[in-house]
Amino acid sequence: MGKGGQQVFKASPELVGAPLRAGKKISMEEVERHNEVADCWMVYQNKVYDVSNWEDHPGGQVIFSHAGGDFTDVFNAFHPKSSFAALDKFYVGDLDPSAGSSTKPKEQIDFENAYRALRTKMMAAGLFEVSFAYYAYKVLSNLAILGASVACVVSSDSLWVNMGGAVLLALFWQQCGWLAHDFLHHQVFENRSYGDIAGLIIGNLWQGFSVSWWKNKHNTHHSVPNLHESSPQAMDGDPDIDTMPVLAWSLKMAEQAKDSKLGRFFVRYQAVLYFPILLVARISWLHQSWLYANSSTEGTKSGSWQGKQAVKKQVTYPVLEKVGLLLHYSWVIALCAQMPILRGVAFFFTSQFMCGLFLALVFGLGHNGMAVYDASMRPDFWKLQVTTTRNITSNWFVDWFCGGLQYQVDHHLFPMIPRHNLKKTHQLVTGFCKEHSVTYHETNMWVGTKEVLSFLNNVSTEFFTEFPAM
Repeated sequence: MGKGGQQVFKASPELVGAPLRAGKKISMEEVERHNEVADCWMVYQNKVYDVSNWEDHPGGQVIFSHAGGDFTDVFNAFHPKSSFAALDKFYVGDLDPSAGSSTKPKEQIDFENAYRALRTKMMAAGLFEVSFAYYAYKVLSNLAILGASVACVVSSDSLWVNMGGAVLLALFWQQCGWLAHDFLHHQVFENRSYGDIAGLIIGNLWQGFSVSWWKNKHNTHHSVPNLHESSPQAMDGDPDIDTMPVLAWSLKMAEQAKDSKLGRFFVRYQAVLYFPILLVARISWLHQSWLYANSSTEGTKSGSWQGKQAVKKQVTYPVLEKVGLLLHYSWVIALCAQMPILRGVAFFFTSQFMCGLFLALVFGLGHNGMAVYDASMRPDFWKLQVTTTRNITSNWFVDWFCGGLQYQVDHHLFPMIPRHNLKKTHQLVTGFCKEHSVTYHETNMWVGTKEVLSFLNNVSTEFFTEFPAM
């Protein structure tokens, strides 16, 4: 997970509540000129909308990730039908299909129509329908892991039993991550407020991560995975690959370190340092999450080590977010206090390090070492999701440990499909990709991890070939 940000804006006053004005024709060239946060036009199903400076978009800054472009498929992926009516007040005209770059090749139009038809087929097959019994089981089984962890602390004076409890607590937090992920993607409840409240309990209280922090950066990641932003002022890049100076996923990223001794050190040894970095990932996310929920700005737009413009952010439930995080640290400290002080400290850091490893290992397998695109080379929605994402071959352990993210490709294409239906989704998606000759990558956990390390090493080699000395 990267370092997302949130800038808060207000919708253009002259557009709010404006009626649809049918008949005004707008070329795609004109739309493409409105490609910044303060001047943001987008296309949905050949209609043009102006969402410039929209402050209260529920999903965060993801609304700006397709500024100046077509957001039809991203909108469909994240929104229920009830959201369509909200677009009317931002309508400015219709796309002129005969004007220049707005004309797509017939093959592309046919392809887009085909994957939209596949979505309709999945809806008709009931793949978007949730099993509440499944999620009740997942919540209860996860609480059982927490119970086992607590038992290891309070019922034994053995160091090894206590440290086993720390590993179980790490697994509890990891599994909370997958549960909160499902609820906050609104896979479980049609009423989004219910999903948000479940997320606050599982995310803030149990896991210690701010829901607003997570939703903001994760939604943007889903919209533009492994995509470099087009400019420092834009919000069209993936925050999850903003991992400099410690990890560079492309030569473009590594170039940021060419004049820094520290940056060059990390780029040179990033394949070796990968697993040690994963160990501290949770502590880094806890820090970002706390700052996001408790300060008026996140610091920089995406947490860049070089520093970008300071941005505001939006916390949907500010009081509940803060209370949830405070209660989280209260129960964790209380658990650690059941042991002698040094052992309690060891328990705390063991659980944090192991959870960082468990979470980040799965995150890395999902996208790291796959294609990374410049903004100017962004493919269509389907191809972007598939070519930047890796699936992990499923078995009983992978299903549980990865929490559904072994079907990362399928989840990225249809993020609102509940976890228990991803296996059926996977079968349809692989068949579609084969039929349309779209690259689709799947491997096991071991090979996938080797691919990530090899990719990091290749970036290092490329960087020091291009920039051999300071």
